[in-house]
Amino acid sequence: MSFSRREFMQVLAVASASGMALTHQDLLAATPGAGERLYDLPKFGNVSFMHFTDCHAQLMPIYFREPSVNLGLAEAHGRPPHIVGEQLLKFYGIKPNTAAAHAFTYLNFEQAAQTYGKVGGFAHLATLVKQIQANRPHALLLDGGDTWQGSATSLWSNAQDMVDACKLLGVDIMTPHWEFTFGADRVKEVVEKDFAGQIDFVAQNVTTSDFGDQVFAPYVMKEQNGVKLAVIGQAFPYTPIANPRHFVPDWSFGIQDENMQKQVDEVRAKGAQVVVVLSHNGMDVDIKMASRVRGIDAILGGHTHDGMPAPVIVKNAGGQTLVTNAGSNGKFLAVLDFDVRGGKIQDFRYKLMPVFSNLIKPDAAMQALIDKHRAPYKAKLEEKLAVSEGALYRRGNFNGSWDQLICDALMEVKGADAAFSPGVRWGTSLLSGDVITYERMMDQMALTYPATTLNTFTGAQIKEIMEDVADNIFNPDPYYQQGGDMVRVGGIQYTCDPKAPMGQRINNLTLKGKPMDADKKYKVAGWASVQEGVQGTPIWDVVSGYLKDKKVIKQVHINQPKLVGVEGNPGLVL
Repeated sequence: MSFSRREFMQVLAVASASGMALTHQDLLAATPGAGERLYDLPKFGNVSFMHFTDCHAQLMPIYFREPSVNLGLAEAHGRPPHIVGEQLLKFYGIKPNTAAAHAFTYLNFEQAAQTYGKVGGFAHLATLVKQIQANRPHALLLDGGDTWQGSATSLWSNAQDMVDACKLLGVDIMTPHWEFTFGADRVKEVVEKDFAGQIDFVAQNVTTSDFGDQVFAPYVMKEQNGVKLAVIGQAFPYTPIANPRHFVPDWSFGIQDENMQKQVDEVRAKGAQVVVVLSHNGMDVDIKMASRVRGIDAILGGHTHDGMPAPVIVKNAGGQTLVTNAGSNGKFLAVLDFDVRGGKIQDFRYKLMPVFSNLIKPDAAMQALIDKHRAPYKAKLEEKLAVSEGALYRRGNFNGSWDQLICDALMEVKGADAAFSPGVRWGTSLLSGDVITYERMMDQMALTYPATTLNTFTGAQIKEIMEDVADNIFNPDPYYQQGGDMVRVGGIQYTCDPKAPMGQRINNLTLKGKPMDADKKYKVAGWASVQEGVQGTPIWDVVSGYLKDKKVIKQVHINQPKLVGVEGNPGLVL
């Protein structure tokens, strides 16, 4: 599968719309035929996959800001996905101030969002899926996980709204991560009842802790146009660490390269001419896995929410593997086509299409299902809590404005000196002047362990906590990176050297301008503890009360650390 510069340019996502500038008067939704041009995808080859991932239960169109900080260190320095802003545009040859630039970067976010409208929405995604299937009836629809969690309606319905929506969407194969936070029993119930005979739930790296038996099918074999293929599942390997262990007490996870190789060899022996891994490892882990496991043609990845305009091609002992990632929040649909002849892949095409909701007519049946699930909660979802003077967003290695708002609320309501908020990547965005509804607030905190806490830590303990998380994020070996971004910090200023050795990345901690004392005790508020039995006011009660009291949220001052040792890194714009 050679990949020339010319072919590279051909597979750039939304290339057909890259010439439409923000200042253009006949903008997307107002231009007849714009949607047809943007989503025109000529038929290619004889094996096809559609892929979405990390939608985080967003059934309705939303705004979503891409990160301005996505640092790559060691081998990942300057390698996608660790390129942001103008550097990303240059790398992929995308013109500034265009639909493509808006889809893949944070640049001119608010202006572009007002121009192109919201993204995602399952009713719009359903229409696009059907359009692709019109000339690719053989195409399989793959769901990369983090599908059931992230919205109020999913939390309140025990994920049933997402389960029903995915069935109607026509998902063929799925692998999981945040799904496990609904508990092992709920996951098994959905797989064995709702998904039975329709959606294959695959995860080669989830086994029983006692005897090492597969909990779910490791792979599924299919056939398209006479070509045998296999899709192997890879669930998030660090689920019991990043999320509460007690939700999945009897299951073991891990990356498990050796078992992955075993599964690849097994499906090849059964006649698979195309082998795809549906992964929730994260982009860097997928790239390393691709270098170590032979015989995988493509890894369709998730977890790190990276919208990849083109695949990264990884060389290995068996040849090469395409590694992709299809963004988040229902914002993208990826299409990967293979031309398979003589028992081998001769060529491929890849396109990552942004789902601009203004351009795509919503599917009536899907919209009806969404409306049905939202109806019981409509009044609560639409409850107005406050107005934000500035844009609110989350996503990036360090604090976003949504994260800062949560930390500010925790400190004020709990009477704390400082606050920690988990460095999760999910969460939608709002534009300046938007009303903060209960629904948009819940997009930032809809999880099954919402208790807030107030703990007393010494300065030394605070540094130790932050160092531990920093190593999780910035360890040069991606197999030691256990998910998420840096813990969001309120009240504490600090210096971070991501390239420093473990235990030496966090320095110069201050509180209210004064150096923190290693032996002094401080009150630190937090939420989403992974420990069992933690009690406390749910985070949504804390933040909603704070918002109602403030009524207007002024421009929040984002507490970013002072970064050292990363000057010139293309994954950094501050």
